[in-house]
This record gives sequence, structure tokens and C-alpha cells, in this order.
Amino acid sequence: HFLSHLSVHRHKQRAGKEGQVLHRSKRGWVWNQFFVIEEYTGPDPVLVGRLHSDVDSGDGNIKYILSGEGAGTIFVIDDKTGNIHATKTLDREEQAQYTLTAQAVARDTNKPLEPPSEFIVKVQDINDNPPEFLHGPYYARVPEMSNVGTSVMQVTATDADDPTYGNSARLVYSILQGQPYFSVEPQTGIIRTALPNMDREARQEYDVVIQAKDMGGHMGGLSGTTEVKITLTDVNDNPPKFPQSVYSMTVSEDKVPGEEVGRLHAKDPDLGDNGLVNYRLIDGDGITMFELSTDSETREAVVKLKKPVDFETKRSYTLKVEGSNPHVDPQFLAWGPYKDEATIKISVEDADEPPVFVAPSYTFEVEENAPEGTLVGRVHAKDTDVANNPVRYMIPRYTDVEQFFSINSEDGMITTTRPLDREAQPWHNISVSATEIGHHQDTKVRVNIKVKDVNDNPPEFATNNEVLMCETVAPGKVIETVSAVDKDEMAHRQHFTFSLAPEVAHNHNFSLKDNRDSTASIYVLRKGFSRLTQDVYYLPIEINDNGFPAMSSTNTLTIRVCSCDSKDTILSCNVEPYVLPAGLSTGALIAILACIVILLAIVVLFVALRRQKKEPLIVFEEEDIRENIITYDDEGGGEEDTEAFDIATLQNPDGANGFLPRKDIKPELQYPIRPGIGRPAANSVDVDDFIKTRIAEADSDPTAPPYDSIQIYGYEGRGSLAGSLSSLESVTTESDLDYDYLQSWGPRFKKLADLYGTKDCSINDADDGEDS
Repeated sequence: HFLSHLSVHRHKQRAGKEGQVLHRSKRGWVWNQFFVIEEYTGPDPVLVGRLHSDVDSGDGNIKYILSGEGAGTIFVIDDKTGNIHATKTLDREEQAQYTLTAQAVARDTNKPLEPPSEFIVKVQDINDNPPEFLHGPYYARVPEMSNVGTSVMQVTATDADDPTYGNSARLVYSILQGQPYFSVEPQTGIIRTALPNMDREARQEYDVVIQAKDMGGHMGGLSGTTEVKITLTDVNDNPPKFPQSVYSMTVSEDKVPGEEVGRLHAKDPDLGDNGLVNYRLIDGDGITMFELSTDSETREAVVKLKKPVDFETKRSYTLKVEGSNPHVDPQFLAWGPYKDEATIKISVEDADEPPVFVAPSYTFEVEENAPEGTLVGRVHAKDTDVANNPVRYMIPRYTDVEQFFSINSEDGMITTTRPLDREAQPWHNISVSATEIGHHQDTKVRVNIKVKDVNDNPPEFATNNEVLMCETVAPGKVIETVSAVDKDEMAHRQHFTFSLAPEVAHNHNFSLKDNRDSTASIYVLRKGFSRLTQDVYYLPIEINDNGFPAMSSTNTLTIRVCSCDSKDTILSCNVEPYVLPAGLSTGALIAILACIVILLAIVVLFVALRRQKKEPLIVFEEEDIRENIITYDDEGGGEEDTEAFDIATLQNPDGANGFLPRKDIKPELQYPIRPGIGRPAANSVDVDDFIKTRIAEADSDPTAPPYDSIQIYGYEGRGSLAGSLSSLESVTTESDLDYDYLQSWGPRFKKLADLYGTKDCSINDADDGEDS
């Protein structure tokens, strides 16, 4: 143990009381740094040092006080002797030094005998911390085929020990795993490649372990390790290579251009752009028949058909394909060439092909009106297969809906089935299909048939308009130039000729001149035309088309005479009735006729309404207002209503004399009136007898129509406390019911109680009860 002793020297100069000079006293503390070794684990506290002052005479009157970092907890002082001890184990890596303050005071008064002074306790380092790699594990990349000594990365370890004291923090790096491929510089930790030509395709990843050891790498030093995963990145150091030098493929002759024939792939172990392979055809007799493309996903070369192949023409083709890298690394050019070649042999397979027509299309001509069975032409197809099967022909009906033509199924001869009319259809476009016997495949060819014209239609006027001629036309004037049309075709120099029909060739009104350009002019021969004498002239004209054979027709030209003004402007061409009275115009006549029609319509409507009017059902000898049936939709006001119904209307004195027949039905049996029933006088005021007689008559007569009606009065009046009071049978039947309870219903039912409560009642009472 290192013990530090502090001596305090005190120099005092005293002067006399008079004229003495006081000098500033000099500090008596003499300090050295205290050192305490870290991580001490001995049984006793470590003596750090001793404090001593010159004023301490050893009698114990001086008391030493320690303050500052760790005072009283880590560092304690003997206040008598001044010895300082460390009571705890110290760790330099936690705190390297402590600053403390010492002071000597009088024990009895605690007055300072010396000024306080600071001192430092330093913790002396030992090698108790191993090196650490704070950022591990590490990942690094280096290109494959790198030269020896190529830097991969640098790793750095840290040591918490004191780098200024001893070798506790002096590190040395070494490689524990990863040899002989990599090495590490001992002082810097830089990892470098140690082998040439490291191939990624052989091995891509390496796990390297690096160690850092302190104490300069000597025995007893502490160490730490870290892992470094090193990946070799790809470079284009491998050329593409076809697995086979010769590829065999087949293609059927029925394949269409664009269809795939086969695939091949050149292998390149490099990655990404370094492994891309471009393909191209460089030679071969099939270079014009096939094409090459690259599948973007599989990177395969795809051989496709460019032109149709024919087994019967050529049965095999040869192609030479080259696969090359588009991205070549100049550093490895000497390792080339970065391309490879392969040969493709393509065999053409025979397919059952449909027949082939010798011509892509056919055009035939046939004269119109030719008789049935006329030969139009012949089509011919042949089987290109080796079997050379016979061919059969047919016309699909959808191309010849009306079946103008037929074809010989064996030799392809097309004939007509009826005469053709060029003017109806000048061209017929049909198809002919050819099929091998025993096969379903067919081939169609277009056949265009032109109907040749025969002069079989006579010419006719181009227009059939009437010719309007003024009455005052001058002789020799041309009133019309006529032209003609013909449905037939006109030859180059063929033209129409016009002449008057023989029956009018010598008429004195009009003449015709042929203009020799397929037109003719109509001349007037005289003057003095009048509409009153003749307003229309018909001029027959013969037209000849000068064809072969020549066709002619007679067409009638209608010439109408019109009235014109002085400027030959046509005013009217209609024949007006000169016998009409003066002052009555056509408009007036139309108005008169319209009025007559309206009056007739009114009369007809009136008669129809009269006929639809219904007649009464009962035949009355004379109309009596009292026989009308009055319908009351108003229910009245109950007991308070005394004017709702007039019973006098029930009387029918005149109708009581006999039976009243119905007009709308015919009764099967006529029952005579029973003579035993007495009838009151026509004007009798005995209403009760009258009603009873009527009821008895209706009950005993089965042919009497149901004229009686039932009125249902749902409204009982305001304030009524009772329910329905209807008693329809009270008139015709005797009732034994007791109606005395009506007396307790109040004044509103007084009349009803008087009516039903007593047996003897007068006609007036009955009338009042009926009103209620």
C-alpha cells in the first residue's frame, strides 16, 4: 500500500505591537495525489492516505473533517489521526477520480484551525474489461473474383479500461474463422480477401469470426469476438451455354403463322443482367420460314412459325441459333466469348388438309334468259395430301338462297336451274365448297357469275309527265323534247329512234322530229287550240332501241291545253263550268255543302237520342203525379221530424181499378183480381183501410212486381238513448208485446208510447206514429 503523508508547515512572524508589519500566513498543507487500486477485494478497508497538520501536537485537540465526493460513504477519516480509508470496492470505469476537501478544526470549539483544501483520489486501473464489438454482427459484400487483398470492411472493438495506463486497452485483431479466404489486419481490424478467384457460383456466403484481444495480444489479456457474414456479389464471369448442341422439333403443316413450334434455353449461372441471354437466328434453310422471340418470364428462346409449311413440298428445316450476353464485363473479356450456338432440326408432319382450289376465285358469264341447265363454268379442287382422295363439291344454300344454280358434285360443273334476268339481278355471288370423301374438312371458293345482257326490254319514256300547251301556241313551236330509257344495256353507238304511231302519222295537230341523239322534238302544226273544244290530246309515239334483236314500244304522250296570259305564263289547265250563275264562286259552294252536312248530322243525332230514351215500365191510362215513387235519401230528424214523408202519395185511386201489367216482362199466368176483397173509394180518407187493402192485394198476387222497397233509417236523431225502433211487421200482424216500458223513456217517446201502449187509437194517432 502506498501511504501519503501530509505535512503542514506554518511560518509565523510576529512584530511588536507598535510598528509591527503583519505578513499573510502561508498555507501549511502539502498535497500529493492519492491512488487507490480498483476492484480491491481484501478483508480490510484500504488505507488511502493520512492527513496531518503542523498545529497537531498529538494531544487530540485537533479534529480532522473530510467532505466531498464519497465522503462518509466510500471514504472515511479517523478524526484523530487523519487516516483515510476506502470502505467500498471502486470501479474506475464507473468513476475514475474523486475530489475531496479536508479541514482541521479545534475539537472543543469546532473552529477551523486551517483553511479547507481540496485533494484528489484517483482510482488506479486494472485490466478488468474485455474488448467489445458494439455493432456486431456485421454484413459485408465483395465482388466475386476480386484480387487478393481487396478490402471487405473494417470492424472496430472498444475497451472500457484506461488507454493511458498500461496495456489494458491496447487491442490486437485476429481471425478465428474464415481462413484461408479472408484475413484481418491486427492493428486496424480491416478485413481483406486472402484467396484469388473466389467464385460466387461455387460458394456465395462466408461466415467469418474476428477476435479483438487487449494487453497487446499477450498472455492474460481479455478478448471479444464478432461474426461477419460476407456475401460474394455477382459479376459476368460465365458465358451462356446451351445444354444440347442439337435440338429436334416438329411442326404440323396445318399450323398457322405465329404458332409456337418449340423452345430452347441457354443456361447462364450469373445473376440479373449478367445472366441475360439474347437469342437470334444466324443460319439455316428455315431462316425465312421461322422466327425467334424471347419469353420475358422464363427467358427461353421461342421458335414460332413465320410462314405456312407444306409437308408435300419440304419435310424438314434446319436452323442455327446463337445465345449471347448483352452485358459483358470488360474486366473478364479474356474469359470469353460470351456466346454459344446450337442447331435446331425441325421436321414437318403431314396433316389432313382440306382440298385446295386451283384458283383463288372464279368469274363466269351466262346469258340472261338462257334455258335451264345451261353450263356456267367449272371449278376444280384437288387433295394436296399424299392420299390424293377424290373431292366432292356443293353450293352452300345460304350463298344461293333462291337456288339459281346447281353443281355436279363430282366434276364441279355449275349449271343454271332456271332462266336468269339481268334486269332483276346482274351479278350472282355464290360459294362452292369442296370436301374430301371420308373427311369433314372443306374449303370454300368465291364464284362470281355475271348475267350477260340480252335485248329483251323495249324502251319507254324517261318521264310520264303531261305536256302543258297554251291555247295561243304558235304553229311550228316545239312544245316538248322527249327522251327514252331502256332496262337493257346500250351499246356504244346504239341510240333510240322516235316516230309517230301509224294511226296519227298524218294528224294535223302535232308532228315529231327525231334528233338522232336519243331524243325527239314535238312540234305544233296549227293554231287555234281551245280548251272548250278539246282540252286534252293523246299522241302515241313509237320508240325503237335499234338493238339486236330490235325492240320497240308505243308510248302515249298526253298534251293538255291551258289558258295563258300574254307572256305565255300558264294560268289554268282545268275545265271550268261556264254554266254557273254569276257571283257564286267555288268557295261559296263549299260553304253551302258544309252547312248541309252539319244539319244532317244534327238531325241524325237527335233521332238516335230519341230512340235511346227509355219508356216507362208501367202502362198508365193517364199520367198521375200521385203515382210517382218518391225516394228519400235524407234520413230525417227522428221523432222531431213531422214533415219527412207525405202518406198521401201512397194513394192511387185510378190504379186500383185493375191489374197493372209490366212492360219489361211477360207473365206466364194471369191471375184475376180476387173479388172478395173490398176496395175503398178512390178518394177515401180511410188510410188504414187503404193500406190494408193494398198489402192484402200484394200478398195474394204472385205476379205483382216487387215495387215495395225497404228504407233503412240508420240515423235515429240527436240525443236518442234507444236503439233501432224499426217494426216493419206491425202494420200487417197483431202483436201481443207489452209496450208499457216506453212510458219510462222520456218525453221524446211520448207519442210512441201513446201509439203502442193503448189498443184503441185513432187514424190521426196512427198518422203521428208513422211520422215519428
